[in-house]
Amino acid sequence: MNIAIPKEILNNEQRIALLPQHVKTLTDAGHQVNVEKSAGLGSGFSDQNFIDANARIYANKDQLFQDSQLIIKVKEPQLNECQYLNAQHILFSFLHLAAAKKITQALLDSHCTALAYETLTDTQGRLPLLQPMSAIAGRLSVQAGAHHLQSSTGGKGVLLSGAPGVARAKVLIIGSGTVGINACDVAVGMGADVTVFDIDTEKLRLLQERFGCAINTIFNHALAINRYLSRADLIIGAALIPGAKAPILINEEQLALIPDKTVLVDVAIDQGGVFAHSRPTTYEKPIYHYKNLIFYCVSNMPAAVARTASEALANSSLPFIHRLANGGKKAINTEPFKQALNIERGIIKHPLVQQAFAET
Repeated sequence: MNIAIPKEILNNEQRIALLPQHVKTLTDAGHQVNVEKSAGLGSGFSDQNFIDANARIYANKDQLFQDSQLIIKVKEPQLNECQYLNAQHILFSFLHLAAAKKITQALLDSHCTALAYETLTDTQGRLPLLQPMSAIAGRLSVQAGAHHLQSSTGGKGVLLSGAPGVARAKVLIIGSGTVGINACDVAVGMGADVTVFDIDTEKLRLLQERFGCAINTIFNHALAINRYLSRADLIIGAALIPGAKAPILINEEQLALIPDKTVLVDVAIDQGGVFAHSRPTTYEKPIYHYKNLIFYCVSNMPAAVARTASEALANSSLPFIHRLANGGKKAINTEPFKQALNIERGIIKHPLVQQAFAET
């Protein structure tokens, strides 16, 4: 099969879907890999690196798509990229369609087959392609929050670890999945006073076993979280329902309880966000202020560590790409691609995307 790796065009998106070593395993297996010119530069890989892996380099994006059947990307295609897609194409990338009506419609109009990394589910119910990016985003969320708490960036001037005789910063993490666990790792490591909220008591128990007295775990209900909001310095939204629009976990009234210059990092912004008034931002302008609160809602957080993120994602996605390349459109009707299938021949296939699209 002919496989395309386009250059990512989202603001400050430097990741690439496959690295040269992954490309070589595909070309060694008899597949043709076509890479758009300069696609790997942001992750530290030259066109020559891909040529050495037996890839073809394309300067023309239109021709790249015309000559390929399987399109492998990191982020969802932007509207001006959807024009290159047609019924011959299988698109495999992050999609996050529940919060992207215009892109969903463009993909429907193209009649391509679109498979989402974030809803691909293995036999154990895990999300093997979402997990590595969630882990990175969780770790970056604390770094970003710590940075924007600094006086030099307009923050309240609080150090996460505090200092001798000075209290530690209070970090609230809402959600104890992959994002929450990794945010917890970094926040605890930086010496913060960490409280994690979830509605899954088993997850909270496991988290308490892992971190012991270094964290507080609280069953998430409005009265409980309200008591903590009034003392928060950094709040990380880490909740996820794969494929669905994210639920609002801090509403307008609760925002009024939060102290000025508290930083809110919404890791769920790809799925619409979990804070009232969250809206997507980019690394070009990562924050905005709402009622003197600092919102950080970068929709492609792992792009800040493009080389690490690209390698982690490609390591996880390569076995599935091999299966698609070998099986073509027949493979999409087999596990684990049934859950990954979001759009096929102009029809939304994933029930949670159908629900979100119907509600907008």
